[in-house]
Amino acid sequence: MVTQPRTADAGAPVEAGHTATWALAFGQLVSWGSLYYSFSLLVVPMEQTIGWTRTETNAALSIGLLVSGIAAYPIGAWIDRGRGRRVMVAGSALGTAMLLVWSQATSLALVFAAWIGLGIAIAATLYDPVFSVVTHRYPLTFKRRITLITLLGGFASTVFIPLTQYFVDLWGWRGALLGLAAINLLICVPIHLFAIDSSRSPGVRTIARADAAGISRDATRRALRTPAFWGLAVCFTTYFLTFAALTFHLVPLMTGRGVPTDIMLTTMALIGPAQVFARAAWFTVGRNLSTPTVGIIILILYPISIVLLMLAGNAAVMLFTFAICYGAANGMMTILRGTVVQELLWKEGYGTISGLLSLPSNIAKGVAPIAAAGLWQARHNYVAVEWAALAIAVVSAAAFVYAIRASRRSAARIVTSP
Repeated sequence: MVTQPRTADAGAPVEAGHTATWALAFGQLVSWGSLYYSFSLLVVPMEQTIGWTRTETNAALSIGLLVSGIAAYPIGAWIDRGRGRRVMVAGSALGTAMLLVWSQATSLALVFAAWIGLGIAIAATLYDPVFSVVTHRYPLTFKRRITLITLLGGFASTVFIPLTQYFVDLWGWRGALLGLAAINLLICVPIHLFAIDSSRSPGVRTIARADAAGISRDATRRALRTPAFWGLAVCFTTYFLTFAALTFHLVPLMTGRGVPTDIMLTTMALIGPAQVFARAAWFTVGRNLSTPTVGIIILILYPISIVLLMLAGNAAVMLFTFAICYGAANGMMTILRGTVVQELLWKEGYGTISGLLSLPSNIAKGVAPIAAAGLWQARHNYVAVEWAALAIAVVSAAAFVYAIRASRRSAARIVTSP
């Protein structure tokens, strides 16, 4: 691991705050469920009632995720300056407002406007900002806390996919969005308002007043000169490119195969528990493994899950096995994304570096749904999408191996230098 200088949070004297950590974890469950996972359940109802094409609806999502990628860097820098509470409260409030706008949309332009706002809300509320807040406030125990947050957050799809489907069946897609907006407002805004207020680091505030902008600039320059950073950037960008494409198209993919609704919903619902189980396994059985070793396991398991999906057809057992492997890989990837930067790089300016990594990753997430929709539109099946996802997953694994080797070479040079 590269030797790191004193971090902006090194002076934080207290590592308590377990209630705040649990609250932030529950906030992630609701934020992911209401702002992210609900989309795949709303695509087909919107197509049926409004007549928009799948490419058009996914274009709105893609624009939102592109905006999220652009917003990730400044948001990370703001959190480095001790503004995590303001950022996440504003993000939850904006997310609520944009869900309301979307629920009233009668034109694609309004859907696009809603998703531009949702893109900013996503960048300000989902895992990256909360990981930055926790890393700054709890420098000695951030890995355990990030694992806990992702353990609870992993239930987002399990809770919100059936809940959103229930809302759609009960109220239609517009009513479902109103319900999700209410949940987001009543749960996420208060959590981020109160939990983060009790989790701010005195060390961050002091440095924010003195030279926060300089820390962000230095972290940016240093990262861009570091080969391991570029390896991680390629790894995460390619991984999330395929993950976004598959996640937002799994329901349409299975619908096109004629998978029965109960099997389809069970497949989707299994992803969340698989994420949680994998994270719990890492926290217990695998806690003595190095983060790079776990990363290699993840990036082998992920393409295996894609192969299972390609071979599954309508077979329930194969689809369920795919969901378990797919969920497990993504579950551990979330922890890897939140902790490997500190291990292969450094902690100083973590929010800024995380934002740098999120920028291309989120842009890839934005491109992925519409690109996958375009591939589907060409042949009205998902075979090309699956093959592309498999090839890109292999690239992701190779990039991670490169990042590990580059980090070790950098560490060796530091040790041997006079």
